Amino acid sequence: MPVGKENGGSVLSVYLLGCVDFESALVLQRRLQYEVSGNRSQAALILCEHPPLITVGRSGSRAHILCEPEELRSRQWRIRWLNRGGGCLLHMPGQLAVYPILPLDRLELGLEEYLARLEQVALRVLDDFGIGAARQQCMGVWVNDRPLAALGIAVRDWVSAYGMWFNVHVPLDQFRLVRWGGRQQPPMTSVEKERRGPLRPGLFRQRLIEHFEAVFPFARTSHFAEHPALHRTKQRRVLVS
Repeated sequence: MPVGKENGGSVLSVYLLGCVDFESALVLQRRLQYEVSGNRSQAALILCEHPPLITVGRSGSRAHILCEPEELRSRQWRIRWLNRGGGCLLHMPGQLAVYPILPLDRLELGLEEYLARLEQVALRVLDDFGIGAARQQCMGVWVNDRPLAALGIAVRDWVSAYGMWFNVHVPLDQFRLVRWGGRQQPPMTSVEKERRGPLRPGLFRQRLIEHFEAVFPFARTSHFAEHPALHRTKQRRVLVS
């Protein structure tokens, strides 16, 4: 079912990127937000990874990072405070960042409905890989008693930014040091661990895009591997098969 009453002529631009420095990805999101604000028949979806760093949203605090400043320096983990929903999150290659830049007013979506639809995308794609997950309100998507995907958004002029982060294949021991939902929350798990078998990351990304397009239908979708505003890092493309 189309989202909103006037979906004719709407275009979703999907950017399939590799490992992108977080600040560069943030600049790209802000530029796309500006463009979508001026032309609400447009929308964008960014898929990328980030080199290691910690971001802290409006529900997070320094107390949710369970290592001292000396260890942060030795690991070269920078902390970036953000005006987005959600808590603290460790980013690294092997984690898929999903950033929808959508005109929520044109799509006739309030914030709760938008978050519910993002969660629906997450649950659908995990089900494709035999992972039975459940939503935890304001806490992301969990498998049994451990979080697998985190959700956190920001909205400006009714255009969304940020979105979801999936641990696809990451070293889980490091996630014990950063807690998304609070100091006592269990550490995160990953798609690879819960699937208990090999995973082709490109297939995971493809299925995610398919479910996103089903939950957020647009008249036309275009795919890109670059954006002129983007400064790419020299990291390898971990999730590109």
